[in-house]
Amino acid sequence: MKFMDKEKKISKKFIISLVIYAIIIPLMIAIGVILFNDRKYNIISMGIAIFSCIPFFIRFEKNKYESRELIVIAVMITISVVGRLIFAPIPGFKPVTAIVIITAIAFGSEAGFLTGSFSALVSNMYYGQGPWTPFQMFVWGFIGLIAGLIFKRNEKPNVILLIVIGILGGVMFSLLMDIWTTISIDGVFNLSRYLVYVASSFVFMLVYAVSNVVFLLILTNPILEKLNRVKLKYGLFDKRNVS
Repeated sequence: MKFMDKEKKISKKFIISLVIYAIIIPLMIAIGVILFNDRKYNIISMGIAIFSCIPFFIRFEKNKYESRELIVIAVMITISVVGRLIFAPIPGFKPVTAIVIITAIAFGSEAGFLTGSFSALVSNMYYGQGPWTPFQMFVWGFIGLIAGLIFKRNEKPNVILLIVIGILGGVMFSLLMDIWTTISIDGVFNLSRYLVYVASSFVFMLVYAVSNVVFLLILTNPILEKLNRVKLKYGLFDKRNVS
């Protein structure tokens, strides 16, 4: 009975996470586009940042290692941001999605979403904040969410599946960001215009998908090895079913 209550509690927390990530945050973005015409993007971005943290903190009720786990996530966000800045001269060739996926594999969906959303917010302090920021926060966060659901924690990820997720991550990022590009013209989604943007961004999509695969193949094993050592040494993340 105690085990069943625990499973029910975990399930309820996960439902809250999905509601926030799949409903509330997209709704905030829609409000920013439709009601505010993207003029309040800073407020929307901060709202997304706050809501991104809520499911993550829910997981840490009565957890004495909370601060250490937050530090680990902050380090992953920093690696993601620095990686994006280092490869700034090469359009589309960025390690952000790979780092987000690796974080999700190691720590689960909530950590993946948090890393993705904050990577966009923080790195755009260099690239420039704008109405595209909330979309980037959601897209990178959503990729982390999906990766956390697909991969099992504490298991070595299948290389083929890793390659597929890397490709899909690049395609998903491009397709979803093209939605913002389409809407940003006059606040209305036009399918014909969207298809034109998708076609024109095909090269970017291809480069980004390839870069995801390259970075995942290079970085996944060494980073996961170090993250697993940290988890084992300090007892982090292992007392909860994060996904």
